Amino acid sequence: MQSTINSYKDLVVWRAAVELAVNCYSVTKALPASEVYGMTSQIRRSATSIAANIAEGHGRENTGSFVQFLRIAQGSLKELETHLILCGRVGLMREAEARTLLDQADEIGRMVRSMIRSLQQKL
Repeated sequence: MQSTINSYKDLVVWRAAVELAVNCYSVTKALPASEVYGMTSQIRRSATSIAANIAEGHGRENTGSFVQFLRIAQGSLKELETHLILCGRVGLMREAEARTLLDQADEIGRMVRSMIRSLQQKL
């Protein structure tokens, strides 16, 4: 296990968030063209926001700021989960696809919460 974090790119949670965003882009390619400005855009924006906020928070080099950006990432994660649930329920996406992405999101959520707790102990 890597113990030195030199960059946000070294964070397992950031890597997982990027992978989730890539998977969201792949899945949304199959959404109807009528959703390009709707669910497709919303899913992609919320998914990329997770990794982006983790990176931005890490770049602030201040623990309190990092925690705040991790909380923003959590909000984006919940937004993404909501979009995925809706897509599955209204038939824009196969339930199995939505479930796979939701499972990834759940794992990232656990990592973010754990990181927040760990950082708060350092404050």
